[in-house]
Amino acid sequence: MTAPMHAPNFRLDRKVALVTGSSKGLGKAMAFALGAAGAKVAFNYANGKEWAEKTFAEYKAAGYAGGLYRASVIDPAEVKSLCAQITAELGPIDILIPNATPAQPLKPIEQYDWEFYQSMYDFFVKSPYLLTREVLPHMKQQKWGRIINITSEVFNRGIAPFSAYVAAKGGQIGWSRSMANELAPFGITVNMLAPGWIPVERHANESEHDKESYRRLIPMGRWGVPADVGGTIVYLASDAAGFVTGQDIHVNGGMTVG
Repeated sequence: MTAPMHAPNFRLDRKVALVTGSSKGLGKAMAFALGAAGAKVAFNYANGKEWAEKTFAEYKAAGYAGGLYRASVIDPAEVKSLCAQITAELGPIDILIPNATPAQPLKPIEQYDWEFYQSMYDFFVKSPYLLTREVLPHMKQQKWGRIINITSEVFNRGIAPFSAYVAAKGGQIGWSRSMANELAPFGITVNMLAPGWIPVERHANESEHDKESYRRLIPMGRWGVPADVGGTIVYLASDAAGFVTGQDIHVNGGMTVG
């Protein structure tokens, strides 16, 4: 008979986590949840220094450990510098969560150009690729690592008119699945967390009609909150999920099943 699972399996003490795009929204929630579980968290932002500093001050006031770092995570040189600085100040990165995202307008395909499509792939395929290359040597050496990509229910639901974002998320999902198989022999898991529409700061100007139309579709009958995502990210980063890899976990109250 196997021993029961205990809370320590979910602790992240002595682990270093990087969450990109973590000054607000779901990135902030994930970073705070990891800090509360004992990880030293590297917050990352590219723009909005004042907001990022406010968020990190709030994090430190809660008694959590970490650092704040500015870098564009689609620029190879800045990614290399970012990871080197985090390693020097907090320690080698054990947990990687590429979360940074650009604006996501819904437009008919005729109104997109390839430059916009490329920007989606830069954030959702290029950035995870660049970041993973930097953290892999340490993860492989210690035979333990967590890479968690933030995907989306839009791929499974085929949301329109949203082709650029949906296509890039599909690429991100395929990349993650391939990496999960490639890195499994090294004790490194690669999973995905797919949030539904969970209102945060950037949704402040969305119409109440659009919000309510979506909420009525949620089988659980309530909005998701950032803490729902935070709890899932801690699970995937922890030893409790050590035999879970290549999975796309949807946190959306049942909007997608199967």
